[in-house]
Amino acid sequence: MSQTVNDRRPSSLQGATLPKWSPYAIAAGSVALGLGISAAAGLHSSVQWGLLAAIFFVLGSYGIAAKVEGRRQAKDRVATSLVWVAFLLAVVPLVSLMWETVKRGVKVLDGYFLSHSMGLVTDTEPGGGIYHAILGTLEQVGIATVISVPIGILTAIYLVEYGRGKLAKAVTFFVDVMTGIPSIVAGLFVLSFWIIILDMGYSGFAGSMALTILMLPVIVRSTEEMLKLVPNELREASLALGVPKWRTIMKVVLPTSIGGITTGVMLAIARITGETAPVLLLVWGSTFINTDPFEGPQASLPMYIYQQYANSGGSGAAYDRAWAAALTLIAFVMILNLAARGIARWKAPKTGR
Repeated sequence: MSQTVNDRRPSSLQGATLPKWSPYAIAAGSVALGLGISAAAGLHSSVQWGLLAAIFFVLGSYGIAAKVEGRRQAKDRVATSLVWVAFLLAVVPLVSLMWETVKRGVKVLDGYFLSHSMGLVTDTEPGGGIYHAILGTLEQVGIATVISVPIGILTAIYLVEYGRGKLAKAVTFFVDVMTGIPSIVAGLFVLSFWIIILDMGYSGFAGSMALTILMLPVIVRSTEEMLKLVPNELREASLALGVPKWRTIMKVVLPTSIGGITTGVMLAIARITGETAPVLLLVWGSTFINTDPFEGPQASLPMYIYQQYANSGGSGAAYDRAWAAALTLIAFVMILNLAARGIARWKAPKTGR
């Protein structure tokens, strides 16, 4: 009986702890202190008082926790505070960029803007649209995807399933090198070979070749990592049943990793959609609708944004079109990322019974 009573007593080994609402109170006090010091010192930048508030939040978390809970728990709270500060430092600029783009882009973003080209409208005049740029972007990115996806996936299959010796090491080395190639270098390579040496002229296809160079290493690396995640037991079980290796790859390995491979492809597409340098060098841009990516200059969304800003001449209409095109491009990339996440979740291996 006495043992039961003793078990119900609060343990004397449990030290004092801060309430759950204490981080919010410390954060509110830090913001108020940062604003007060900024106002007293005449600091008008939001970045300045935000940094002051972050410093006060970290120091306040450590000081109060050390006083109440001890230094060991205080160090843990400081680490947590630093994580939250780093998260806010990453999120605040992103939210600010999205807010500014949406606020300025919705001024002219409507059905007319999406379904008409610039045509005979000059950059300083109101009107016009981005239909020709959307069409060019879809064709250029589509051609680059058709070229790079089979080559990238087959290269990754070779490296994971067959690659041994010096050839595999060389391929891996060059894939790593291509991962860090700036987009302007890829554009200059295609420019020197396709346009200057072969004299093929500016076209959407020339831009697609440069985008292919940028897509390949991303697809190879992402596919390679997804194939490595497939358990070797699945391969061994298939081979033990007498199934050829190529058929094991087609029927076991690829279906198991198809979700991750698709996600990597979508992210590679999103990565090249906003590239401007290759388009500026190879596609050259056009204000008219050009549905043939193999003949003549062609527009694209990144190039359209650059032209509207560079050739605006102080015109508010050109700036509005540039922001609206930027909003459209962000929406396109966001849709690709959401599609990649949806496909990855849909194709993910089922867990449980």
